[in-house]
Amino acid sequence: MLNVRKSNERGAASFGWLNSQHSFSFGHYYDLKHMGFGPLRVINEDHVAPGRGFDSHGHRDMEIISYVLEGELAHQDSMGNGSVLRYGDVQRMSAGSGVVHSEYNHSKQEEVHFLQIWIEPNTKSEAPGYEEKHFDAASKQGRLRLIASNDGREGSVSMRQDAAIYATIMGNGDALSHQLAAGRQAYVHVIRGSVTVNGVQLSGGDALKLTDEEAVQLAQADAAEILVFDLPQ
Repeated sequence: MLNVRKSNERGAASFGWLNSQHSFSFGHYYDLKHMGFGPLRVINEDHVAPGRGFDSHGHRDMEIISYVLEGELAHQDSMGNGSVLRYGDVQRMSAGSGVVHSEYNHSKQEEVHFLQIWIEPNTKSEAPGYEEKHFDAASKQGRLRLIASNDGREGSVSMRQDAAIYATIMGNGDALSHQLAAGRQAYVHVIRGSVTVNGVQLSGGDALKLTDEEAVQLAQADAAEILVFDLPQ
């Protein structure tokens, strides 16, 4: 079964310094039809103005993954971590029993554009954790590069859920396939460009839910950057 979620159907929030689009219910945007997909709970596409950001705030029992698309994202947390993330960097913060962090646009001139992804963990009240890794464009070109998994295999960041996130950059002529094991489902989020997924044409910001499918088939791409989530049902 294929279920399309178009970019312009997402929830929106604008606070002057922040413009955000929510693939699932979040904050003031509430939609019973879009509460999550399996353990995938949040995909927020955020544009943050220069020098602005999210003040210190708390989380618990959530795997929070940041995927920077443009600009510089500064992070600090109560575990003592502090860094500036740029394009190609993937950050995973396991909130566990509780963590406080802040996120700011490190630049005073340019906005930062990033995806914030939340995945519900399969264990509760664990000690908080943190990890970040860089995945250059070449490692994603024309292939599905594993960037997050339950066991950190293939150099991915690890998370507390039986899920996997793949990133790819596809050009004309590229075609990719990802097999889905029994009891698995997939969520495809197109960051930019266009691509056909299992025969469905998608553009930047669009998404496709796949249930009871044998594989994710990506083809007919045009300057596309894509995330593929392999999730338990």
